Amino acid sequence: MIKNPKKIVISRTDSIGDVVLTLPLAGILRERFPTAKIIFLGNTYTKPIIQCCEDVDEIWEWAEIEKKHPEEQTQWLVEQDVDTFIHVFPRKAIARLAKNAKIKNRIGTSHRAYHWFNCNYRLHFSRKRSNFHEAQLNTRLLEPLRIGANYSLKQLFQHIAFTKIPEFPEKYSQLLTSDKKNVILHVKSQGSAVEWGIPKFMELAKALDPKKFNIYFTGTEKEAKFFRPEIPKQENIFDLSGQMTLDELIAFIAASDVLVAASTGPLHIAGITNIRAVGLFSSKRPIHFGRWKPLGNTVLVFEDKKSSDLSQPLDIPLRDILRTVESTV
Repeated sequence: MIKNPKKIVISRTDSIGDVVLTLPLAGILRERFPTAKIIFLGNTYTKPIIQCCEDVDEIWEWAEIEKKHPEEQTQWLVEQDVDTFIHVFPRKAIARLAKNAKIKNRIGTSHRAYHWFNCNYRLHFSRKRSNFHEAQLNTRLLEPLRIGANYSLKQLFQHIAFTKIPEFPEKYSQLLTSDKKNVILHVKSQGSAVEWGIPKFMELAKALDPKKFNIYFTGTEKEAKFFRPEIPKQENIFDLSGQMTLDELIAFIAASDVLVAASTGPLHIAGITNIRAVGLFSSKRPIHFGRWKPLGNTVLVFEDKKSSDLSQPLDIPLRDILRTVESTV
């Protein structure tokens, strides 16, 4: 077992939601090893998310490390004097690098063949077949550090120190008002989830009382090309898609009241910033809410229990979502 680590790397180089559900590890490690330095290795894209976590001391961008020659990568990592490397998201090149740098403690799952050659601590569990939540599964990788894996979702949320929210962008300050509830509709998911469908979101926008709600559509510019022409022309409805950086989106979500979305990164941001996060999920494993529900005290999820056809929009009644959003007034 690993005792008293001094410098720990948490490696998760995938998307926003995955990174959010990995942040509790930083809080748990900080609690157990208060003097250890905690480093998060992630994508450049998710850096704004990681920067919000006060328990992460340093951020490494994999894209920057990849630019180095393999020998330079190894020498650079040796110089960082890391003693513990946790492969939360398995990646062959990173596993090999940690081994080549002779990091003392290298933790990964046993379900990747290359971990048998590159990790000296291998945990035997399957994510795909598990009944546990993704954030709970992540804690299994802490077992070699003598940290148990019996955390509830509430406890894991309490270990996310998501406190360093970016400053709210002044250019959007006139949009959010205190006399109405501010509702974000995040229509698409960049292919990461089964979606509710553009027509349902537009119906929801039109059904909400314009005297009580401001509505903001968000998403990437690429996604907006699919739904922008359908956005209702009303004074209380604003199209912010394709306009925000991730820093700005984090700040805007945190300052809003409600966000409605499928299983996407913005939904997870809403959960950990304590606004009402309304999640729309398929019941099909392994993408069901039992695995991917956002962490947070104000999360409410709806599940399509009827359809197993992932090519079809989620069959979740509009009235249920409408009633939920209206209840925030």
